[in-house]
Amino acid sequence: MSLSRALRASAAAAAILAVALPPAGLAAPERVAAANGALEVRVGQADDFSRIEFHWRGGARMTTRREGQLLVLRFSRDARPDISRLRVSPPRWLKGAEQKHVGGALELHLTLADDADARTGVADGAPYVVVFEKAAPPPEPKTAEADPSEVARPNPIPAGGVVRMGAELDGRQVLLTFPWANPNGAAVFRRGDAVWVVFDAPARIDVSKTPRGLRQLSGARAYHGADYAAVRIASPATVPVSVSQEGPVWTVALGAGAPVTPGVIGVARNDVAGPAGLVAAVAGVSRIVRMTDPVVGDELTIATALGPAKVLPSRREYVQLAFLPTAHGLAMETYADNLLVSRRGDLVSIVRPQGLVLSKGGARKNAAAGLEGAPLPAALPGLVREDWAKTGSGGFLARYNALLDAASEEIAKGKDAPVAARLALARFLVGSELAHEAIGVLNELARTNPRQLSNPEFRGLRGIAKVMARRHQEAAADFASPALADDPASALWRSHIAVQGADWTEGRQAFAAGASAFNQFPARWKARFARGDAKAALALGDLAGATARVNLALMARAGPREDLATRLVQARLLEAQGQNARALAIYQAVQKAPLEELAAPALLRATQIRYQTGQATPAQAAQVFDGLRFRWRGDATELETIRALGRLYLDQGRYREALEALRSAGMRLPDLPEAVALQADLAGAFRTLFLDGMADGLEPIQALALFFDFKELTPIGADGDMMVRKLTRRLVDVDLLAQAAELLDYQANNRLDGVPRAQVATDLALIHLMDRQPEKALAAINASRTTVLPTALNVERRLIEGRALMMLGRYEHALEVIQRDNSREANDLRAEIMWRQKDWAGAASAFERSLGERWKNPAILSADEEGRLLRAGVAYSLAGDEAALNRLEGRWSGFYEKARNPEALRVALSGAGSGSLGAAEFGRLTADTEAFAGWVAKMKERFRQGPTQYAPAPLAKPPVLAPPPAAQKQAAAAGPERRG
Repeated sequence: MSLSRALRASAAAAAILAVALPPAGLAAPERVAAANGALEVRVGQADDFSRIEFHWRGGARMTTRREGQLLVLRFSRDARPDISRLRVSPPRWLKGAEQKHVGGALELHLTLADDADARTGVADGAPYVVVFEKAAPPPEPKTAEADPSEVARPNPIPAGGVVRMGAELDGRQVLLTFPWANPNGAAVFRRGDAVWVVFDAPARIDVSKTPRGLRQLSGARAYHGADYAAVRIASPATVPVSVSQEGPVWTVALGAGAPVTPGVIGVARNDVAGPAGLVAAVAGVSRIVRMTDPVVGDELTIATALGPAKVLPSRREYVQLAFLPTAHGLAMETYADNLLVSRRGDLVSIVRPQGLVLSKGGARKNAAAGLEGAPLPAALPGLVREDWAKTGSGGFLARYNALLDAASEEIAKGKDAPVAARLALARFLVGSELAHEAIGVLNELARTNPRQLSNPEFRGLRGIAKVMARRHQEAAADFASPALADDPASALWRSHIAVQGADWTEGRQAFAAGASAFNQFPARWKARFARGDAKAALALGDLAGATARVNLALMARAGPREDLATRLVQARLLEAQGQNARALAIYQAVQKAPLEELAAPALLRATQIRYQTGQATPAQAAQVFDGLRFRWRGDATELETIRALGRLYLDQGRYREALEALRSAGMRLPDLPEAVALQADLAGAFRTLFLDGMADGLEPIQALALFFDFKELTPIGADGDMMVRKLTRRLVDVDLLAQAAELLDYQANNRLDGVPRAQVATDLALIHLMDRQPEKALAAINASRTTVLPTALNVERRLIEGRALMMLGRYEHALEVIQRDNSREANDLRAEIMWRQKDWAGAASAFERSLGERWKNPAILSADEEGRLLRAGVAYSLAGDEAALNRLEGRWSGFYEKARNPEALRVALSGAGSGSLGAAEFGRLTADTEAFAGWVAKMKERFRQGPTQYAPAPLAKPPVLAPPPAAQKQAAAAGPERRG
């Protein structure tokens, strides 16, 4: 944590004391004033450099100029910053500072010490200045007889100061040419998806003829500085680059071409005549150029050279710099602020006042130094010692390199080598909380030395590293090793893992088992373990236990970060105790801390309390939640925010937005208990909408659209079937038959199988018949056939199949399907088939029988009953049966006035035509319509009543090996049975 962030976190932690603890006997905390200006100047001091950062509110550009030891910084805006630190007590290598305001802009004049140098840059949007001691010039190499830089060369810049880049396509290569007036030095290298061409003369390069639409490059842009000119060419990383020079013309080839064999630049260690450094042999080196990469924002150091081409074929990484692969010349990324790169003859020297951090030539000596003062084993396998992270006087890199060299020498001895150095390196990495690096070291140790898997310390170290890396399931496997069964320190780690997985009971039990080792841990882990047990106690309703553990965590004094995390748990405890005002005050204090991992959950909980207590409107709360879920991602807080937003939308009736918010988490972080709860919320919201009736207020077509957009949430089984049936009923009620059919078709073809699929397909076929689409009804029945179905379902499917065949005019097939069915529905279907076959006498008698003694009940006829009565009258009329017509009229005349179509019913039963409409036309236009409407109304009522509960089909009887001859003849006469 930076100094400023630590101070702000400390201020937040101090502010909480006013609300977290009882007010009696407490002094008011000291207020920390915040900087209110547009510019904040921050100063840092290290052993070998000083750094000054300029943090502008809203940002500003900085330009620099150097006048001897006076460094002038000019900003694009004006401000009056506090520079008293620079004036009264300037950092090392700085004599003083003065601010001026020129032309509406701020200028800072920094006076450097006589032995100081400086470099500037921008990091994370903040301009900075680094001041350091001037490096003594390196001794002249003995191999250099002359300094080429001292040899005067003709001016390479053409008349007019412009070099016009040419371009041509040669086979698979694009050739870019740069014609100078005289030979000059250049460097060509690739960095990501860009090829840089840097020249040692400050001409302007015209790239207007850059070709377009080629695979090898997509554009080029020119840059220039005081002593260089450069072109950045956008080119895919897979495109090869080569360079050639003919006189004053440089040619850069992009793409595969004829193979060439350029010279190779050698880089070697050089610590013979001073501090450790590097030297590179670059024939014809002409200039050292420092250039800022405008895309990355860092500074590159480049050594240009005369032709022919000489390359550095691969990237080389060092602690303070890295060499980029080049097609010609040398290019470096520098990580330290005080590197000195110079040229002497054909050599490029890279040094630092204290020397570069390089692997020692004497590895054995370094290995021995690594084992001296190496981290020692802890008293218990699961303990972390405070001194494991100590680096000594040489700093982190020196300790790390020493331990690494010792481990490397140990590995070189083979599989039977000792493991002390590798375990020491792992302890150092664990103590420094470099979890992934420690896991890598330990996994490699286990691979080469499997016996370490039974070593308690190995298991403990790897388990701890995996906990730090949040790989809790893998860590649990290590801590479950029998070697750690009786280790109390490992019990605390098991408690921590259980709490992360919301296994509260196990977490509390493991914490109690590890209590004896608690005080042996460093303060930060004592705070984390106690805080985890407080969470578990709070989840189990033990408020007293949670309070005790919160106090225990605070007593550890682990620093502002850990204290603020504990305060969050304390605020949850206050909420559980009904003290929402005090909890809200803590949350509001924590959310101001410069630690997003703590500020984000604090803001979430504060907003929830404000919404619940009426201090925030639903719109305000939703705005906070919606922004927070994108502001902080990657842990349980993100999932809790999405859950809160989904619930808020549900409360407001914004069902689609609620489901979209809940679904936006997808399957992120599936190992977290919050992910399981979020998926449960999502499924519960969908169930509430479509099973419990919350979506009934939507228009049916809106409900259908919502259902289809989230159809993957439909549960498998009875609940899912009920959802679909309820929605189907609503669609059928308003005659949205095509939409209802689409819904059932998806259900049948994508989610169900066996008997459930046959049931839904049966409903689908019914809807197709109601929509007068018998072909689709037959297709639905045929696509869902299975060997064993409940008898009642088979009967219903035969009736549907028979009606579909009838509607297609296949009357004989329809009668064959229902020939063994003597139910009322089957008799009604037979009557309708006879009607369509114009068997008027048979149809009339069947329709009259289906009505039975309904004429004795004076209640209004249903649509289905009226349709059958109409058909009976028309059929008797067409059959010429006057006696039957008189009987019908005598029994049913009292129903005329209340009928849906009284005139049609009167005409049908009286047997007389009306006007020019004959009996046959009358039958088609009235009886058919009324009968079909009646059947549709009856089917709608069937959907309203809910799904039919079918008894399972009886088990088939064992086959009879030798049936009697009479039975065989009877079966043959009956023919094959049709099954649904």
